[in-house]
Amino acid sequence: MFFRNLTLFRFSPAVATDLERLDEALGEHRLRPCGPMEMSTRGFVAPVGRGEEEPLTRTVNHCTLLTVGGEDKLLPAAVINDELHRKVQKIAEEEGRKVGGRERKRIKEDLLNELLPRAFVRNSRLSAYVDRKHGWLVIDSASRKSAENALTQLREALGSFPAVPLAPEEAPRVLMTDWLANGNLPAGLTLGDECELRDPATATGAIARCRRQDLDAEEVKEHLRNGKQVFLLGLTFDDRISFVLGEDLVIRKLKFLDVVMDELGDSQQDAYAEMDAGFALLTLELERLLGKLEEWFAVPRPKDG
Repeated sequence: MFFRNLTLFRFSPAVATDLERLDEALGEHRLRPCGPMEMSTRGFVAPVGRGEEEPLTRTVNHCTLLTVGGEDKLLPAAVINDELHRKVQKIAEEEGRKVGGRERKRIKEDLLNELLPRAFVRNSRLSAYVDRKHGWLVIDSASRKSAENALTQLREALGSFPAVPLAPEEAPRVLMTDWLANGNLPAGLTLGDECELRDPATATGAIARCRRQDLDAEEVKEHLRNGKQVFLLGLTFDDRISFVLGEDLVIRKLKFLDVVMDELGDSQQDAYAEMDAGFALLTLELERLLGKLEEWFAVPRPKDG
């Protein structure tokens, strides 16, 4: 149940109050199966269990977990194009004429209508949670598009959900470059073994990527002296969490270290109790990390009104 990536949004205290009706609102937007002629559907599914009557949220303290589910038809373009080519060639051979662009388009549409009901369906799940006390929406994805799609689902369910992307007052790229170049890291933060450096003056090229690398090495410092800046930086927080922080403040490769996992222990409880225990530990650790992120980069919480 531990998240692997974090795309973050913020919301005001008034919005937090409105989220008390979240479970009821999601109930009207459960995931439904794809119809015969649909390419995809989206909706909410239970974080625990698969039954249609399972609750769509799990709340521990001031944090509420939810899951956006999806069904997508798998109909590769190569399959359609191969079948289209076969039909066009057959017409050419049997009727002795060339198939024009308009007719080709109609044949392709007919093929889609024929193949779509028989296509395989791929299921997906994307977890997220809202921290009502501190005004965070945390989505388990490094993809901005996937995160925005999940936010859209929430807005449709609630009618309105004015969560906004982070707007740091301290430029992350500049601050992280200083951390790496001069070692001026905040208390509790240490360098990991991964970074991506780019020359901000060029749109293409001039990228240096380091993995499993001592970031204090001279070759890394040389890139910085030559004008490159930090776009991704591996970090460890309080010897409890490791992650890669982007200049967009998306957290990637999130990993809870052994000292944290040992606190969870080996539980023989039922699925709901185990989910709640894991979620409580996840949110407690991330509450501390996100609080520091807010402090380091001066990330404001939207105000009411």
